[in-house]
Amino acid sequence: MIPMNTWYVACTPDEIEGKPLGRQICGHRMVLFRGPEGQVAALDDWCPHRGAPLSLGKVCEGKLVCGYHGLQMGCEGKTVAMPGQRVRGFPPVRTYPVVERHGFIWVWPGDAARADAALIPDLFWANNPAWAYGGGLYRIGCGHQLMVDNLMDLTHETYVHADSIGQPEIDEVAPVTRVEGEHVITERHMQNISAPPFWRMALRHNGLADDVPVDRWQVCHFTPPSHVMIEVGVAHAGHGGYHAPAEHKVSSIVVDFITPENDTSIWYFWGMTRNFRPEDAALTAAIREGQGRIFAEDQQMLEQQQANHLRHPTRALLGLNTDAGGVQARRIVERIVAAERALAAAPTPVAGAGAAA
Repeated sequence: MIPMNTWYVACTPDEIEGKPLGRQICGHRMVLFRGPEGQVAALDDWCPHRGAPLSLGKVCEGKLVCGYHGLQMGCEGKTVAMPGQRVRGFPPVRTYPVVERHGFIWVWPGDAARADAALIPDLFWANNPAWAYGGGLYRIGCGHQLMVDNLMDLTHETYVHADSIGQPEIDEVAPVTRVEGEHVITERHMQNISAPPFWRMALRHNGLADDVPVDRWQVCHFTPPSHVMIEVGVAHAGHGGYHAPAEHKVSSIVVDFITPENDTSIWYFWGMTRNFRPEDAALTAAIREGQGRIFAEDQQMLEQQQANHLRHPTRALLGLNTDAGGVQARRIVERIVAAERALAAAPTPVAGAGAAA
């Protein structure tokens, strides 16, 4: 159950630096590359000559050159040249709306006529020098909704991430979930506890004591189709927790863009952005390395979970109150997909229909 008329992160700019990139997104195999003057293009990964993957070719002077027989494709999906051949009459291949924004390349896999760049999330931190971002990409063999469940219920941190960000107090404080339109918020606030290893490191790097009690928060934000931003942090206890002044806390936003490859695998663009010591490149690298290890622990669990679901598709699952965020997110996605299917099934209006006789 994958929404199609929406924007997904397809790749990062470095992935198409001087070369094409083949990637399956929402079941569509596409090739992404930079055309003339650096514009980004996304086409079906299919050469109209012999069906070879265009992603196995190269980019030359803004044209995508097939690596099989040298056929050249333009950004509009049209064949523009081929050595010794007349090919301009070839039918074009499908193109996908694509936009480069906020340090990511976004693609719209559905009806191109409905693509609206204004619907791309507004990442206030992306171009703000007061914030620093570091992240990466994993391909994970699980459906996108399993990853959303994982991120909207952080109870698992106590067990999966026991050596980094997990602690028993997460289990002891129940999360609270609310829905605002298509926005699901699940939050948990823990008071007067010890900071786990990752947050002790962050406190030290921000010039704060790491051996005193802290207040900790996790505020998970889901927005469709599958984006999750998590406000996380700790503050020295007694200074207001989430609302503490900057000199008493360290906080970040965990960035999660989940792009379905198909029904049972995803491209997981993960990262963390912070507003303390943004100029410290070494700190950015250290946090990125730590986050990468944490997300690798999620990968093993989620892939085995997906395998179990495929082996036992009819087994019922138990529901807990901590599942509320994921459940609400699934309901929103179900409504979106149902609306898309109804729209696709509706008859196409006939020109002039309904006019007065």
